[in-house]
Amino acid sequence: MTSKPQSIFSYGNLVHAIAGGCGSAFAMSVFFPLETVRTRVQLRKKLSAANSDQQQTPCQEDESVLGLLQRILHEEGLSGLYRGLVPVIQSLYCSNFVYFYSFHGLKKALNPNQSAVNDLLCGMAAGVINVLTTTPLWVVNTRLRLQGTDLQLEEHKRCKGMIDGLLKVYQQEGALGLWSGCTSSLMLVSNPAFQFMAYEAIKRRITGGKSGAVPPALQVFLAGAVAKAFATIITYPIQLVQARQRHSEGRRSTLQLLQMILVESGPAGLYRGLRAKLLQTVLTAALMFLCYEKIVSVVYAVMLGRSRLAAVKK
Repeated sequence: MTSKPQSIFSYGNLVHAIAGGCGSAFAMSVFFPLETVRTRVQLRKKLSAANSDQQQTPCQEDESVLGLLQRILHEEGLSGLYRGLVPVIQSLYCSNFVYFYSFHGLKKALNPNQSAVNDLLCGMAAGVINVLTTTPLWVVNTRLRLQGTDLQLEEHKRCKGMIDGLLKVYQQEGALGLWSGCTSSLMLVSNPAFQFMAYEAIKRRITGGKSGAVPPALQVFLAGAVAKAFATIITYPIQLVQARQRHSEGRRSTLQLLQMILVESGPAGLYRGLRAKLLQTVLTAALMFLCYEKIVSVVYAVMLGRSRLAAVKK
């Protein structure tokens, strides 16, 4: 007897979406200074060019993550490490809400047999949905995070917040400006897809394939870390291009920017900032999956408790 396909519109998918959004927002808040460092390192060539006539160089090529954290703290204070936190949390929550809802909805409807390949396909489809709906938020938050630094854009392009930023980008650069970096983002749907494929595969291995089973907290944390490291290393050059497109080079194609980086810095340039990215993204993803699993477990425990209580009262 074949089971009836489940609808992608369900309360269960909403629970996963809220848990994913909350978990990612909390994890990003904890490790946000590393995200600040990662963005500065990825765009350091533009920073160096902007300061070519000055004696100092804001970011040395061999400067460590810790060194750059100390530099920002010394020059900009604690607020510099958390510059742009609010728009990032806004964008991240919306993005992960859309992604988790889409992924779990598609997974329930199209992957009842829990195949790793189908997990990958569902992850890529969810990624496309996410990119098309949330790219404008990421364009604005990239610019907001760099205001007040040597990488900020011209005065007329600066914005006061997310809504003001969306309006200014649309007025000054048109609809295409809001979707700057969309091409590289669509190429990067493979990143969360690989991440979720690896995470689900590791999780199934740990739990013996039991549906709904949640591994111990430490194992969830490590599974999330391994899955994110795997996905990040594979897709990092495109992430570097995406950062440049969202900042101010949205008119250049992904291929043009890849060629430019290769000419400027050689193959090693394609992995500029990888150490900072791995440190930030692996820790953030690991904590996010841990929070996500705990939130889902608590919500379902509460729901189950209420259903049992209602059954007793009948």
